[in-house]
Amino acid sequence: MKTSIKNSELNAIIHHKGAELISLKSDDNREYIWEGNPEFWGKHSPVLFPIVGTLKNNRYLYNDKEYHLLRHGFARDVNFELIKQTENQAVFSLKANDETKKVYPFDFELQLTYTLHKNKIVLTYTVINNDVVSIPFSLGAHPAFALPKSFENYALQFEKSEHLVSYQLDNDLLSNKTFEIQTSSGKLPLSYSLFEKDALIFKKLNSKKISILENTIPILTLECEDFPHLGIWTKKNAPFLCLEPWLGYSDAVTCSGNILEKEAIQIVEVNEVFECQFTIEILATS
Repeated sequence: MKTSIKNSELNAIIHHKGAELISLKSDDNREYIWEGNPEFWGKHSPVLFPIVGTLKNNRYLYNDKEYHLLRHGFARDVNFELIKQTENQAVFSLKANDETKKVYPFDFELQLTYTLHKNKIVLTYTVINNDVVSIPFSLGAHPAFALPKSFENYALQFEKSEHLVSYQLDNDLLSNKTFEIQTSSGKLPLSYSLFEKDALIFKKLNSKKISILENTIPILTLECEDFPHLGIWTKKNAPFLCLEPWLGYSDAVTCSGNILEKEAIQIVEVNEVFECQFTIEILATS
């Protein structure tokens, strides 16, 4: 099942499975979200919850009990309920149930709100604690942006000057190995060689805004004030780029496995609500 929202400048389609944004078109019908061709990657913009990345041995400990969770968690693969819709906004909800509690023993509600405002789409994530204990979680977005021209025609423009240090993955876990990526005035030309060792993972950035340039012209800007970490990823020869705002990331190789000790873990307390958002601004048309 799918839901559409629109305004005078943008049209968005969200699939109820995973509450996933599968299309974002400007008024001239240009598509900005990757089509999801499974030959490269069969998703569009999945939500990452209640973990981001991979757990050591795909498991974690909570109250001395072991639970198993696969990469990026379960939210992207389950159906959300549409609980509110207007012409330019849709709100989706996922509540804890017997199946989720087998792998994540907490009484939570995750809401995703999509709002169109002029040339922007705002994605708001709300984590509600309906439990009698604090709830640990990680949360991330994984939007894939369509790059129809040659990959080398594109570049990233960071809002501020950056000394980019990416953490290297070791069997999908974070190692202590890092490598530096050179930018010029905050500009990073794209090439597939950047991703030879998998995703670029930045634990810290100065910039809260990152633009994709097409032949030096900005076509969109990602604004992620509430997200301290960023992943950037593509596959070889794939015509898309994922810019991934994260709250959390994969386990370290040396981690204990205790979810409460997990690096960058978030906590929402009893009867409290956690909220964060990011924005995609469409700047240019083809």
